[in-house]
Amino acid sequence: MNLRIAPSILSADFTNLGAEVKAAEAGGADMIHIDVMDGHFVPNLTMGPSMVKALRRISELPLDVHLMVTDPSRYLDTFIDVGAGMLSVHVEVASPLSGIIDHIKRQGVKAGVVMNPDTPPTSISEVAADIDFAVIMTVNPGFGGQKFITGSESKISMMRRLLDAAGNSAPVEVDGGVNCLNASRLVEAGAEILVAGAAIFGASDPTAAIQALRRAAQNGLEAGTT
Repeated sequence: MNLRIAPSILSADFTNLGAEVKAAEAGGADMIHIDVMDGHFVPNLTMGPSMVKALRRISELPLDVHLMVTDPSRYLDTFIDVGAGMLSVHVEVASPLSGIIDHIKRQGVKAGVVMNPDTPPTSISEVAADIDFAVIMTVNPGFGGQKFITGSESKISMMRRLLDAAGNSAPVEVDGGVNCLNASRLVEAGAEILVAGAAIFGASDPTAAIQALRRAAQNGLEAGTT
């Protein structure tokens, strides 16, 4: 398993974004997570392609772009063109799902599918063999800083089993309420990419916060191999 930490800039200080990203890099962040919200699929408006383009200029880390939009197919090429290295769409609105995944991958970008808390892992069965990563939302999407939904570990395990059954070693990404208190359990359940916002950028020292989160997650990794 290749454990990765993805700081979510939704919780960063936008007036000091360059320094926040550099602090994340210093802490050993593996990628930067970017939440794109359209005010329709979720009740919030956030970043667009200009933010992705700006981040691409100041960081060489992979940019993990999460499209929380009603019609993701309209925006795929826009975000690919400005530097997205990973692009995920919600199974609840992505249609045709297989066509969207294929389009993203043909552009040389990693393609992922996201599930809301009430959406079962089986909803992505048709593309389970084809995706590059699967994202489990462990909060209701739309706003940062929410509390982790208790019991989400079982859904992570279900997704890991579904991917394995499809012959796909793609990682499971967990997004929402991730912190040092639950990181070990999430990794033990099968998560490989941990998205964290408030736990990193809400801390007084984001660099140290990332390092602490990795240490906490490592405990789950070690538990899973014993």
